Amino acid sequence: MTPTLASTPAAPAAPRPWPTRARGLLRAVAVVACLPYLGLKVAWIAGSHAGIPDGSVLLDHRVAMAVGNGLTVLLDSCVIVLALVLSRPWGLRVPARPLAFPVWVATGLLAPIMAGFPLQLLTQALGGDTATASGPGHEPFLHSWVFAVVYTGFIVQGLALGALFVLYARDRWGHLWRGRMWELPVAVVGTPYKAVAVAAAVLASFPLAVRLYWACGGTAGLGAATDRTSDFRVLDGMHVAFLVAAVVGALLLAFRRARVLPVTVPLATTWVCSGAAACWGGWLLLAALLPSDDPADRPARLMTLTYAGQMTVGLLLASVGAHFLARRSATARTLP
Repeated sequence: MTPTLASTPAAPAAPRPWPTRARGLLRAVAVVACLPYLGLKVAWIAGSHAGIPDGSVLLDHRVAMAVGNGLTVLLDSCVIVLALVLSRPWGLRVPARPLAFPVWVATGLLAPIMAGFPLQLLTQALGGDTATASGPGHEPFLHSWVFAVVYTGFIVQGLALGALFVLYARDRWGHLWRGRMWELPVAVVGTPYKAVAVAAAVLASFPLAVRLYWACGGTAGLGAATDRTSDFRVLDGMHVAFLVAAVVGALLLAFRRARVLPVTVPLATTWVCSGAAACWGGWLLLAALLPSDDPADRPARLMTLTYAGQMTVGLLLASVGAHFLARRSATARTLP
């Protein structure tokens, strides 16, 4: 059967002139925003205690701290590489899949910080307690200025890198998400991936319920070392919102619901929120599985299961979005 206009993406338009000045400025902003974090991490690896108060738990595990800092230096260095790829003409020749995955990871790691740090500041301004403050029997593990410097840098990185990726994706793949949901073909998402979307939605009920319980002030299942502060509850509420948005976005893509919406809305929601769920679930799971000398510092089993469930849900929902893009791309290549 001859494909109709409504069932196939429009053919790619002619490449637009590459606005090197604007992209160069965004690239410079992204790179400069990485420097405070990288400098601080390298200093800690070298043995400096800048920003770390005496008595901090970070000083009790020097080997684990060095390994963790080395990993985060590598991750933040990838932001610089991505900024170069997304802002130079030769970056358009980079294969799609090896590029899409690290950008998705960067999006997933930065988006909750960009949303969460302002929420923490608002909570503190309204009189709530924060994890950086000393509580009864607790020592602060970092000086407050470290959070201000690092998280502000992350927010700037996210804004600059996000703008670069939007420009890049518009030029290279913009034809894949033109139009509205009602214009998509019925089989834009295959039946197996519709089942994946439904399974992920069902599986999401567990981490959603647990995080919502913690956000409302519940303490069951929290490890003894967990700071039950106001911003902890606010951040749990934020992760609930990311999970819900990821599930809704993927289901809309899979079943072509909300037909008047532009395709970009559920696709972008699935991209950002599945990344936030998977990457932060994985990061928190990794932190929870690190060995600890003090049994009281080990996370409760419920926390580990919650983070694992959140990561799994995010990966499943991301696969639905990736399948959607792959099918649309394949259709575009078969157009006469």
